[in-house]
Amino acid sequence: MDADLIKRALADITAEQDPTLKSLKLASVTTMLWAERGVELVVVGGSAIEILTDGAYTSGDLDMCHSTAATLPIRDRQEVMAGLNAEGGPRNWKVAGMFLDLLGPAESFARTPFRRIAAEYGAVWIMKPEDLLVERVLVSVYPQPHPSARACARELAFVALGGAIDMDWKEVLRVASLPEYRNVEECKVLVCEVANELKIKSPFDTD
Repeated sequence: MDADLIKRALADITAEQDPTLKSLKLASVTTMLWAERGVELVVVGGSAIEILTDGAYTSGDLDMCHSTAATLPIRDRQEVMAGLNAEGGPRNWKVAGMFLDLLGPAESFARTPFRRIAAEYGAVWIMKPEDLLVERVLVSVYPQPHPSARACARELAFVALGGAIDMDWKEVLRVASLPEYRNVEECKVLVCEVANELKIKSPFDTD
């Protein structure tokens, strides 16, 4: 990316008051910068749920992974993030007033595609909502009850059941049944709970 464009983008992100839009803009410019080195980044975790729910859930930071199997060399990480005037590293930085974590390879088990979201400085890839829901439900239960994770999972379920995002519910159950998760019943309970609050039929009802 052109240095002047990066400078303008960082000023824009720093001044942005909407936390979700701020996160999306930072994800956008970071994605474009890493793409120049042939690395595709994906927004994951609570950050992805924040974007998918349009801010109904707020993460407070930005978590990104890469879609390659190999670990990104530390030197490369520091050099690329230096282009964003980032502070810190080699996995956690502060950029334009936000905390950004660049983690390992994206862990995805769903057969659905990553979501592509248009953004200010180029498209951003978002983790699959099926993976996000099953993962967040698991975190909400183990190793101890986690109210914040449960609230996050509920917001994603609300948005999906309301039709704002597409969710493959059969794929949710398939992923939840995998050895990596084994939380089918917990997923069913949470989704049915949200469906009841919305006064609609749960996608897991068999009647």
